[in-house]
Amino acid sequence: GQRAETLLAHLAAYKLGAVALPLFTLFGPDALAFRLRDSGARAVVTDGAGAEKLREIRDDLPDLETVWIVDHAGADGLERALEQASDAFAPVETLADDPAVLIYTSGTTGNPKGALHAHRFLLGHLPGVQLPNRFFPQPGDRFWTPADWAWIGGLMDVLMASLHFGVPVLASRAARFDPEQAVALMARHDIRNVFFPPTALRLLRQAGVRPLDAGVRLRSLASGGEKLGDDVIEWGLDAFGLVIDEFYGQTECNVVVCGNSDLFERRSGSMGRAVPGHEVLVLDQEGEPLPAGERGEIGVMSPDPVMFLGYWNNPDATAAKYRGPWLMTGDLGMMDRDGYITYLGRADDLILSAGYRIGPAEIEDCLNRHPAVGQSAVIGAPDPTRGEVVKAFVVLRPGAVPDDDLKRSIQDFVRQRLAAYEYPRAIEFLDALPLTATGKVRRLDLRERERRGGG
Repeated sequence: GQRAETLLAHLAAYKLGAVALPLFTLFGPDALAFRLRDSGARAVVTDGAGAEKLREIRDDLPDLETVWIVDHAGADGLERALEQASDAFAPVETLADDPAVLIYTSGTTGNPKGALHAHRFLLGHLPGVQLPNRFFPQPGDRFWTPADWAWIGGLMDVLMASLHFGVPVLASRAARFDPEQAVALMARHDIRNVFFPPTALRLLRQAGVRPLDAGVRLRSLASGGEKLGDDVIEWGLDAFGLVIDEFYGQTECNVVVCGNSDLFERRSGSMGRAVPGHEVLVLDQEGEPLPAGERGEIGVMSPDPVMFLGYWNNPDATAAKYRGPWLMTGDLGMMDRDGYITYLGRADDLILSAGYRIGPAEIEDCLNRHPAVGQSAVIGAPDPTRGEVVKAFVVLRPGAVPDDDLKRSIQDFVRQRLAAYEYPRAIEFLDALPLTATGKVRRLDLRERERRGGG
């Protein structure tokens, strides 16, 4: 979670010339097992709750040699390991393109893919952090985010970038976001800079809190991960007394578009312009730039300082991510004559829920292991608070009764095996799934059914 040991483990890995693999505290044993096994992780630093999950899967992790447990007095305790360590250490010299961080991102087909980043990754992030946070840093800045440090937004857009500039970071993340507690936290610690995922902003607005009335005096407020509507921007201006500046990127290539309301005007519906140092355009299916105002796929020119080295042990997926020199984001957008980019949606089936990018394949694989489930398909269903929620369409095995008790059983099964944010908040039972001629699920038909209110 958000604590000093997490930061120290990252710094130690980078100085060792090793690769850091951040893992979300809410991952269940299946999600952990896949990432640890696929990465070939050799050592894990965790807390007591994480250690319990590891005990369930340890036999399936042949590469894992060492587990250090924070706040544990036993032989595998981190403090004891530190006491026995030498106080002499020379950092390994690394090059800009040497691997440093491996962050798994959920795609829409197959298992999650590990996006491998280089040491240049941090320096490449700095302009994309400085601009949406109003020429960060400034005297007196103090940063906080409710986003977990296991995700690229919390890790690179807040923690590492702030510490690079010598700006203090508040470590505090509740298991569940509470608007009133968040406001009290910001006021008590005189927080000046915040990265709020869109869902957190919507929950604050929904709760009717006005941070200005509670003594919150932010200098910058940035948001990314989903599109913010004009209504949230207008609310933020009243509630915080400043414009919420948006930024855009993805795990493979983060913070390449942003707003800066002190530098250029915000335009309705737009998330901003390309961050200096990055070339971002809207492209056609052949990877050719489109004229202003035409819809296409957002692409980023390579090489780029925040662009990943590739997917871990998956050269085919890496190659498929590019069209010529352009990294294709899979997101649809359009650009006006002044370079403002508007996000229009996804070209694939990725689900954006409360700031989390969720691929349906991992959830479907888990659903299909439930004893009552014969087939399943997962889409993102519109939700006023989270942007989208995971919805599962399920074909049951013979004899299973499609009632509310079974829905809860299926939801609990996924929540316990994967992560709390991945479980299907909505389930609809079907007699059959819509399929293509080759037997692939037509999620487009399911999304259309959802749009029509067929469930």
